[in-house]
Amino acid sequence: MISTKTFAAILLSIGCLCLSARGLAAGTHNVSKEKGLTNPFFAMDTGTKDAKHQTAEAQAEMLKELGYAGIGYGGFGGLSEMLEELDKNSLKMSAVYTGAWIDANKPKYDPQLKQSIKLLKGRDTIIWLFIQSEEHALSSPTGDPLAVEIIRDIADVAHESGLKVALYPHTGFWLERVEDAVRLAKKANRRNVGVTFNLCHWLKVDSEKNMKPLMKLAMPYLFVVAINGADSGGDNWNQLIQTLDRGSFDIYEFLKTLTELGYAGPIGLQGYGIKGDAHDNLKRSMDAWRKLSARIADERM
Repeated sequence: MISTKTFAAILLSIGCLCLSARGLAAGTHNVSKEKGLTNPFFAMDTGTKDAKHQTAEAQAEMLKELGYAGIGYGGFGGLSEMLEELDKNSLKMSAVYTGAWIDANKPKYDPQLKQSIKLLKGRDTIIWLFIQSEEHALSSPTGDPLAVEIIRDIADVAHESGLKVALYPHTGFWLERVEDAVRLAKKANRRNVGVTFNLCHWLKVDSEKNMKPLMKLAMPYLFVVAINGADSGGDNWNQLIQTLDRGSFDIYEFLKTLTELGYAGPIGLQGYGIKGDAHDNLKRSMDAWRKLSARIADERM
């Protein structure tokens, strides 16, 4: 038989355990809400330079201060120096932007590419690949055979260094649309070849009503997304590339749709052509990212 005193003690213990469980659950809820989206958010170097931030050191220190995860770097010049500064600040070389040509009279790609890929070994960097042509019409599949050959060549070297290749749709280039990137990724048939959903270039060549269907098309191959503030219906880069807190385009709905579709990969901030102080621009965009992230996280609770 259990005494009355012992029974009361057991009931008290059960009550404490229940309260503790509730407290733990509440604590987890709060942490999740504060954390927001978990996508690594990096800045493209199109928006990290101004008179005060010309060096790799200045850019890396600014990105660290503002809370960015890393940088999207253009080309291979000064790559070693930037890697050194990123390492000092515990930042990532998120992506390296480079191109290829599918014309017989053009070099296939930068001669530094393969050696630079080796330099990036083990860093989980994305090779951001745009593709141009003067011989083939924009988006024309007539250029696919040589493009696929080049993509596979780069992808195989990247694979040896543990890297991925994300095809980069760019307005006015042969590889202009997300659909083109998906088509080529399928044909390339390499596990480390995927696509980019590039907001400003998509808005330039497509209708906003196609956003979700296009995201669904890209999702199985989607390695990276590039965003910025923009105006709906904009037709020039001043309207289509703004800091993340500006513009009439619903960036919240864009990010929410990506999240609902299951995208959890890196997101880069495009800053091409944005005038003014780089630190101020990047801070405005980071503040907007945190607000958007928190709002989406709150609605998912």
